[in-house]
Amino acid sequence: MNPPEIFDRAARRLRRDRIASRFAEADFLRSFMTEGLLERLNAVTREFGDVLDLGCFDAGLALPGTRIVRADPGFAFARAAGGVQCDEDRLPFADGSFDLIVSAGTLDQVNDLPGALSLIRRALRPDGLFLAAFTGGSTLATLRATFMAAERERPAARVHPQVNLLSAGDLLMRAGFALPVADSETLNVRYASLGRLIEDLRGMAATSLLVDRAPLSRAALMAAAERFSERADADGRVPEQFEVIYLTGWAPSPDQPKPARRGSATVSLAEALRSKR
Repeated sequence: MNPPEIFDRAARRLRRDRIASRFAEADFLRSFMTEGLLERLNAVTREFGDVLDLGCFDAGLALPGTRIVRADPGFAFARAAGGVQCDEDRLPFADGSFDLIVSAGTLDQVNDLPGALSLIRRALRPDGLFLAAFTGGSTLATLRATFMAAERERPAARVHPQVNLLSAGDLLMRAGFALPVADSETLNVRYASLGRLIEDLRGMAATSLLVDRAPLSRAALMAAAERFSERADADGRVPEQFEVIYLTGWAPSPDQPKPARRGSATVSLAEALRSKR
């Protein structure tokens, strides 16, 4: 049984194509994500040869000394990067193709995220590494509250549902990754107006892609802008947050360390603690 289609695949491709030539004007969030991913990668002591940059945008992720295949849900990004256009839950790559798969900024817009993670794990070679970053559940809390207040009588979903940190870790385990880790960071941005925030979201192709998204009336937009401005600080700016969830997982390998078998300890916890006194 196929999962329901939450996101409009055609709209996703179209919006990414529209912003491809000017993405550099709104790439701050993805730059924040890639910086976090590179920090995590630098902590790994092994080398990687074949890399998949999944959701490559403008191919800004640089990994010297590696062979990088670029892939993106948008045709324009994929073509400019000399890569492959594909959705993350419909990967065209053979099993065991890569040592490292990196994804920054797209997994929050995937219809079948569990399926996508399983395909990613299969595309890795044994002991291959998967690193990902995407926006999590507390992202755009101010924007959500603003539209809820503006459309109180007939509220509509204006921001798509997002994965929380606990669920992200569970999804890694379900997909069969070894040594799974999920953690998060928050990027705070201050905006002078609702229009400026929406402009940024459009510039990074991050506006709602829900299949059943409702049109936004001019009256509702004006009311939301007023509610947004009411939240301004002393400098006339409104704080908004982007929660970035990071995933780290390894393709299973016989050489990896494994947790000790339950009940195999030779010293009790109480004895261990007594010995430190």
